Amino acid sequence: MSVAAHFGEGRRRIGLVSDTHGLLRPEVVAYLSGCEHIIHAGDIGDPAILSALAGLAPLTAVRGNNDRGPWAMALPEQVMLEFDGVRIHVLHDLADRGADPAYGGAGVVVCGHSHKPEARPCEGVLVVNPGSAGPRRFRLPIAAGELWIEGGSVRAALRTFEPN
Repeated sequence: MSVAAHFGEGRRRIGLVSDTHGLLRPEVVAYLSGCEHIIHAGDIGDPAILSALAGLAPLTAVRGNNDRGPWAMALPEQVMLEFDGVRIHVLHDLADRGADPAYGGAGVVVCGHSHKPEARPCEGVLVVNPGSAGPRRFRLPIAAGELWIEGGSVRAALRTFEPN
Protein backbone atom coordinates (compact mmCIF):
# COMPACT_ATOMS: atom_id res chain seq x y z
CA MET A 1 0.00 0.00 0.00
CA SER A 2 1.34 3.47 -0.87
CA VAL A 3 -0.04 6.94 -0.25
CA ALA A 4 1.80 10.06 -1.40
CA ALA A 5 1.75 13.72 -0.39
CA HIS A 6 3.91 16.59 -1.70
CA PHE A 7 6.40 18.38 0.62
CA GLY A 8 10.09 19.52 0.78
CA GLU A 9 13.23 18.18 -0.94
CA GLY A 10 15.55 15.23 -0.25
CA ARG A 11 15.86 11.44 -0.39
CA ARG A 12 15.50 9.53 2.84
CA ARG A 13 14.17 6.18 4.05
CA ILE A 14 12.60 6.44 7.50
CA GLY A 15 11.60 3.17 9.18
CA LEU A 16 8.30 3.00 11.07
CA VAL A 17 7.43 0.56 13.82
CA SER A 18 4.88 0.46 16.62
CA ASP A 19 3.31 -1.80 19.21
CA THR A 20 6.21 -4.19 19.68
CA HIS A 21 4.96 -5.01 23.20
CA GLY A 22 8.30 -6.50 24.19
CA LEU A 23 8.89 -8.50 20.99
CA LEU A 24 11.27 -7.38 18.24
CA ARG A 25 11.03 -9.91 15.44
CA PRO A 26 14.17 -10.69 13.37
CA GLU A 27 12.27 -10.14 10.12
CA VAL A 28 11.27 -6.65 11.28
CA VAL A 29 14.89 -5.90 12.20
CA ALA A 30 15.97 -7.03 8.72
CA TYR A 31 13.28 -4.85 7.12
CA LEU A 32 14.40 -1.77 9.10
CA SER A 33 18.09 -2.33 8.35
CA GLY A 34 19.45 0.38 6.09
CA CYS A 35 16.99 3.05 7.21
CA GLU A 36 18.42 6.49 7.82
CA HIS A 37 16.22 6.97 10.88
CA ILE A 38 13.68 4.82 12.75
CA ILE A 39 10.48 5.99 14.44
CA HIS A 40 8.79 3.85 17.10
CA ALA A 41 5.22 5.01 17.76
CA GLY A 42 4.85 3.54 21.25
CA ASP A 43 3.87 0.45 23.22
CA ILE A 44 7.51 -0.60 23.15
CA GLY A 45 7.26 -2.95 26.12
CA ASP A 46 10.97 -3.39 26.85
CA PRO A 47 13.85 -0.88 26.78
CA ALA A 48 16.03 -3.53 25.09
CA ILE A 49 13.95 -2.95 21.95
CA LEU A 50 15.01 0.69 21.93
CA SER A 51 18.65 -0.35 22.23
CA ALA A 52 18.35 -2.84 19.38
CA LEU A 53 16.65 -0.32 17.10
CA ALA A 54 19.15 2.41 17.99
CA GLY A 55 21.88 0.00 16.88
CA LEU A 56 20.38 0.07 13.38
CA ALA A 57 19.87 3.84 12.94
CA PRO A 58 19.15 6.99 14.92
CA LEU A 59 15.90 6.39 16.78
CA THR A 60 12.98 8.52 17.87
CA ALA A 61 10.42 6.85 20.13
CA VAL A 62 7.31 7.97 22.00
CA ARG A 63 5.66 6.41 25.02
CA GLY A 64 2.55 4.30 24.49
CA ASN A 65 -0.28 3.61 26.93
CA ASN A 66 1.31 0.27 27.93
CA ASP A 67 4.84 1.62 28.46
CA ARG A 68 5.56 1.79 32.20
CA GLY A 69 8.52 2.35 34.49
CA PRO A 70 11.32 4.90 34.68
CA TRP A 71 12.70 4.07 31.20
CA ALA A 72 9.26 4.73 29.68
CA MET A 73 8.60 7.90 31.65
CA ALA A 74 11.77 9.35 30.08
CA LEU A 75 10.11 9.10 26.63
CA PRO A 76 7.93 11.92 25.31
CA GLU A 77 4.25 11.30 24.64
CA GLN A 78 4.50 13.19 21.34
CA VAL A 79 7.32 14.60 19.26
CA MET A 80 7.70 16.62 16.07
CA LEU A 81 10.49 15.72 13.64
CA GLU A 82 11.54 17.36 10.41
CA PHE A 83 13.37 15.86 7.45
CA ASP A 84 14.06 18.07 4.43
CA GLY A 85 11.18 20.38 5.30
CA VAL A 86 8.73 17.54 5.98
CA ARG A 87 7.28 17.87 9.49
CA ILE A 88 6.34 14.53 11.08
CA HIS A 89 4.21 14.45 14.22
CA VAL A 90 4.72 11.19 16.16
CA LEU A 91 2.36 9.99 18.89
CA HIS A 92 0.94 6.68 20.03
CA ASP A 93 -2.82 7.17 19.93
CA LEU A 94 -4.19 9.22 17.06
CA ALA A 95 -7.06 10.38 19.28
CA ASP A 96 -4.50 12.34 21.36
CA ARG A 97 -3.55 14.68 18.50
CA GLY A 98 -6.58 16.95 18.81
CA ALA A 99 -9.14 17.97 16.23
CA ASP A 100 -6.70 19.45 13.68
CA PRO A 101 -5.09 16.77 11.46
CA ALA A 102 -2.21 19.17 10.70
CA TYR A 103 -1.51 19.55 14.41
CA GLY A 104 1.63 21.65 14.79
CA GLY A 105 1.98 22.13 11.04
CA ALA A 106 2.74 18.47 10.37
CA GLY A 107 2.48 17.07 6.87
CA VAL A 108 2.73 13.52 8.20
CA VAL A 109 1.33 11.97 11.38
CA VAL A 110 2.81 8.64 12.53
CA CYS A 111 0.84 6.77 15.18
CA GLY A 112 0.23 3.30 16.56
CA HIS A 113 -2.21 1.94 19.17
CA SER A 114 -4.85 0.34 16.92
CA HIS A 115 -2.50 -2.41 15.63
CA LYS A 116 -4.09 -1.83 12.19
CA PRO A 117 -1.58 -0.91 9.47
CA GLU A 118 -2.81 1.91 7.27
CA ALA A 119 -1.59 4.90 5.31
CA ARG A 120 -4.17 7.43 4.22
CA PRO A 121 -4.55 11.11 3.45
CA CYS A 122 -6.67 13.10 5.92
CA GLU A 123 -7.36 16.77 5.14
CA GLY A 124 -4.00 17.23 3.43
CA VAL A 125 -2.02 15.27 6.03
CA LEU A 126 -0.56 11.81 5.43
CA VAL A 127 -1.57 9.63 8.41
CA VAL A 128 0.48 6.45 8.82
CA ASN A 129 0.04 3.65 11.33
CA PRO A 130 2.67 0.96 10.68
CA GLY A 131 0.56 -1.56 12.61
CA SER A 132 1.87 -3.93 15.25
CA ALA A 133 5.34 -5.42 14.86
CA GLY A 134 5.03 -7.39 18.12
CA PRO A 135 2.76 -10.22 19.27
CA ARG A 136 -0.12 -10.90 16.92
CA ARG A 137 -3.44 -9.56 18.17
CA PHE A 138 -6.74 -11.01 16.98
CA ARG A 139 -6.51 -11.51 13.20
CA LEU A 140 -4.54 -8.33 12.57
CA PRO A 141 -1.29 -8.72 10.61
CA ILE A 142 2.21 -8.27 11.93
CA ALA A 143 3.46 -5.15 10.16
CA ALA A 144 5.96 -2.30 9.93
CA GLY A 145 6.38 0.57 7.50
CA GLU A 146 8.60 3.17 5.97
CA LEU A 147 8.45 6.72 4.72
CA TRP A 148 10.33 7.67 1.57
CA ILE A 149 11.09 11.37 1.32
CA GLU A 150 12.40 12.16 -2.14
CA GLY A 151 12.23 14.93 -4.71
CA GLY A 152 9.62 16.94 -2.87
CA SER A 153 7.27 14.06 -2.08
CA VAL A 154 6.57 11.70 0.78
CA ARG A 155 5.44 8.15 0.19
CA ALA A 156 4.43 5.65 2.85
CA ALA A 157 4.83 1.91 2.32
CA LEU A 158 3.59 -0.81 4.66
CA ARG A 159 4.89 -4.37 4.91
CA THR A 160 3.21 -7.34 6.54
CA PHE A 161 5.05 -10.39 7.88
CA GLU A 162 3.95 -13.98 8.37
CA PRO A 163 4.01 -15.07 12.03
CA ASN A 164 6.61 -17.71 12.88
